[in-house]
Amino acid sequence: MSINLTVRAEVIDIRTDTPQPTDILLVDTNVWLWQTYGLPPKPDPKQSSKKEQRQAQQAEQKLKVYTRYLNAALSRGIQLKYCGLILAELAHVIERTEFEIFKRRNKLNSLSAKAYRHNYPIEHGKVASLISSAWSQITMLASSADLMVDEELADRATTHFYTVALDGYDLFLFEAIRQTGIKPVQILTDDMDYATVPNIQLFTSNGRVIQCAADQKQLISRGQ
Repeated sequence: MSINLTVRAEVIDIRTDTPQPTDILLVDTNVWLWQTYGLPPKPDPKQSSKKEQRQAQQAEQKLKVYTRYLNAALSRGIQLKYCGLILAELAHVIERTEFEIFKRRNKLNSLSAKAYRHNYPIEHGKVASLISSAWSQITMLASSADLMVDEELADRATTHFYTVALDGYDLFLFEAIRQTGIKPVQILTDDMDYATVPNIQLFTSNGRVIQCAADQKQLISRGQ
């Protein structure tokens, strides 16, 4: 089923944009993963479907685009922000990816995630090192947009469910950058959900978001 995407953010296509000195970018988890962890090994053409191979190629292209833009921002001394809450998603994705690689490599199709975590201490140590390395890189490259998660914040996030199409996790990330008082709020992500948030600038190479933004006159081009 196609997605009916209502674009309320100002969308900036990072494939053609150049980071500007006044930018302060909140970098979403997916971009940090590509920058600090990369992608899992490409699927074996003999053992994978054309769809899986196509998805791997698309992921590789996204990695190149986002890491190129992020590195351009770093080279220009632009402020990058992260939220401490992304550690949970970062750790989850890295562990899940390593788990799937381990299962496939060792032909352990029935292995559960719990058994992987508890029964293979060397693997668990490897995962911990990968997570620690990724997190260290993030904290070195960016500064924290601190967020105090309390009852007031939870109530505000619940209210936002009615007005934007973000999941609960992303609502907290949005609050993290909003509470800094930085304007305009600028988010670098491949997640189309952020396109539904008004009064922000969404930096992305997501083709669907960019096309919908162009159609709805929400795609902006900045002077270089």
